Amino acid sequence: MGIIKHSEQRVGIFIDTQNIYHSAKNLYKRKANFGAIVKEALAGRKLVRALAYVITSEAGDEKSFFEALTKVGIETKTKDLQVFSGGAKKADWDVGLAVDAITMAPKLDAVILLSGDGDFIPLVEYLQIHSGIQVEVVTFGQSASGKLKEVADDFLDLSQNPRKYLLGMR
Repeated sequence: MGIIKHSEQRVGIFIDTQNIYHSAKNLYKRKANFGAIVKEALAGRKLVRALAYVITSEAGDEKSFFEALTKVGIETKTKDLQVFSGGAKKADWDVGLAVDAITMAPKLDAVILLSGDGDFIPLVEYLQIHSGIQVEVVTFGQSASGKLKEVADDFLDLSQNPRKYLLGMR
């Protein structure tokens, strides 16, 4: 894919934190280095906002993780984990992420989606058609939707160099 990336492009980064976290954990038994991933995806362009959509658990032991994200310039949007009477748990930010991306699109030249979730295909297509901006997908290729990779204007496969994007891997 031959898209143009230049230093004047205004970029918004939208991070499906659960998706990236679980991909890194399941594929490599490691934690993702969100700072390194954002830096690579940004490619020297102007960052307007980087938003990570995160879930707070009942235990609340993710506070240091949220602080680490903030330290590298990533804003966090939090939502409580829903626990249903039968014990089922639900934590989903897909709609919130999509609404934010659509809302911010007029102020951006490129949207970078950190997720491999195929549920975001309609968002990618909507942004391309109605906002005319380029949409880039960044995730671990082995756990990404093939169709999502296909519809994106650019795809950065973190699996090509996992050491660069994971913590504790040299």
